[in-house]
Amino acid sequence: MHKWFRKALVVSFSVLTLGMIAPPPALTMQDLKSDETSKRNTFDQNPTSNYYSIDSIATLQKEIDKREQFINYAIIQAEQQSFQKFGSKITPIIEEEFNQQIFPKIQEAILAFAKAYPEETLHNLEITENPSGGISEKIFHIYDKTTKKDLLRFHVRRDQPPNEGHWFNFHYHTYHDQFQSHHELGAIFWDRNTPPQWLS
Repeated sequence: MHKWFRKALVVSFSVLTLGMIAPPPALTMQDLKSDETSKRNTFDQNPTSNYYSIDSIATLQKEIDKREQFINYAIIQAEQQSFQKFGSKITPIIEEEFNQQIFPKIQEAILAFAKAYPEETLHNLEITENPSGGISEKIFHIYDKTTKKDLLRFHVRRDQPPNEGHWFNFHYHTYHDQFQSHHELGAIFWDRNTPPQWLS
C-alpha cells in the first residue's frame, strides 16, 4: 500500500471516529516489503510519520469539544435573546422570516468567530442576558468575562426609508475595527405603521 494512501486512511479514520477509536494496526504498520534498514531510517528521521498518538487525537478532540460547546451555547442564547427582544407583539409577525433569513446568518457569524478565536481563552466568553428595550438596537453581545470587553455585538435597527414603511435591519459589529463597520445580516419589512417598542 502506498504511504500517502495509508496516511490518508489513518487521518480519515481518526476524523470519522472523532479520535475515539485508534486506527487498525494494519494501517499504522510499515510496508513489509521494504527492507529493515529503510524502515529504521524512516522511523529515526520522523518517528511520527506513520503514527498518530492517542494523546494527540484526544487533544484535538478536546479542542473540538470546547468549540462545539461554545457554539451550541451561543446559538441557543442568540435565539432566546432575539425572541425576548422582539416581545409578544413583534415575534408572531416576524418569527418565520427571522428563522429563515436572519438566524442562519447569525449562526454563521458565531461559527466563524468561534473557529477563529483562540481555543485556550474560549472558556472566558459569555453572552449578555438582557436585550435592550424601547427603540435601542442591542439584541445580545459576546464578551470576554475576564476583561469585560465586548467582542461581537448583534443589533437590530429600525429603518424608515422614504415611502417604504418600517424595516428591521439586522447587523453585527466586531472588536476588530472598534465596532465601526456594520456587517449586514438582512432586513425584515414590518409595515407602514410604526412598530411597537422592543420587549413589549
